[in-house]
Amino acid sequence: MIGYGNPGRRDDGLGPAFAEAVEKLGLAGVTVEVNYQLGVEDAYAVAGHRGVVFADAAAEGPEPFSFRPIEPKARMSFSSHSLDPASVLALARDLFGVETEGYLLGIRGYVFDEFNESLTPRAERNLAAALGFFQSWIHNGSFSQTAESISHLASLFGKEGK
Repeated sequence: MIGYGNPGRRDDGLGPAFAEAVEKLGLAGVTVEVNYQLGVEDAYAVAGHRGVVFADAAAEGPEPFSFRPIEPKARMSFSSHSLDPASVLALARDLFGVETEGYLLGIRGYVFDEFNESLTPRAERNLAAALGFFQSWIHNGSFSQTAESISHLASLFGKEGK
């Protein structure tokens, strides 16, 4: 799993905070990466795995989090230093010939325009819910689940999953 974002901008640090919390759990078979942003080098890391979860802060959307499968999709960009998750999956497919399953975990945040290395209390609660969901998802077989089973499991943690 890859958690990314800017921990120096309050809730934008939800992705890295999630990755650090997952790493502390020591879940068997789970590799954790923490990045400021996604880049082309992440395609190599993704290519070595059957599936990947991209965890990031969400400025809008459902609380406490959203979780959905994503498909590889190449996008034109003026920089190779910042990519979206679908582009990373497309690069892994195109460069390394692998079809890695991808999922996007958007943890709802609220404050992104302050320079501070702490999460808001509401974002911390959303982080805890996302972490509980992820643990259950991993323990229930995770990858290759149907959209309906993902939605059902996510609903147990306070959201519909889409």
